[in-house]
Amino acid sequence: MLEISRELASISQAGITYSKDPFDKERFQRLREIASEVLHHSGRADFQWPVEIGYLTPKVDVRGAVFRGADVLLIKEASSGKWTLPGGWADVNLTPAENIEKECLEESGYQVKARLITAVVDRDRAGYPANPHSIYKIFFLCDLCGGTPRASHETLEVGFFPVDALPELDPDRSTASEIKEAFQFFLTPCLTARSN
Repeated sequence: MLEISRELASISQAGITYSKDPFDKERFQRLREIASEVLHHSGRADFQWPVEIGYLTPKVDVRGAVFRGADVLLIKEASSGKWTLPGGWADVNLTPAENIEKECLEESGYQVKARLITAVVDRDRAGYPANPHSIYKIFFLCDLCGGTPRASHETLEVGFFPVDALPELDPDRSTASEIKEAFQFFLTPCLTARSN
């Protein structure tokens, strides 16, 4: 019940935050109440999901480095028209590894298995362009398990590119140095992950 309630609360909070229509905002507020009621039925009668307008916590972005020999899997973002490692915002009720496996499949058509974390970085301190949100980026080395290349509503193209001849990368999502760092883990799995 907690996972269902948490997901309803997450959906309602996003709707309250981003919806412009006052009637939609009322519906999302009711959805947050329902999320609390779900927990009431599991013995937490006094619990209410809070309105998240005060204390902010960092968002989590997951990225997957998938290699085939010396080539790396990249997707072309529909929003920018530039290339990046597959990935995106982490969803509630999934582990970081499950999130990147899901993102890779949705964005590229390839099934992958997260093997290890190659880096955890604070987006601001890693030199990315400014963003209003505080964001932690988790980079995974993933094993290719199957599937076929497939674009989606988020991606225009899918392809493998030589690590030393990358196309124009989306500067908001992943960098050449992070791809090359992940490649070193692919070549030498006993390396220690970086964090900043």
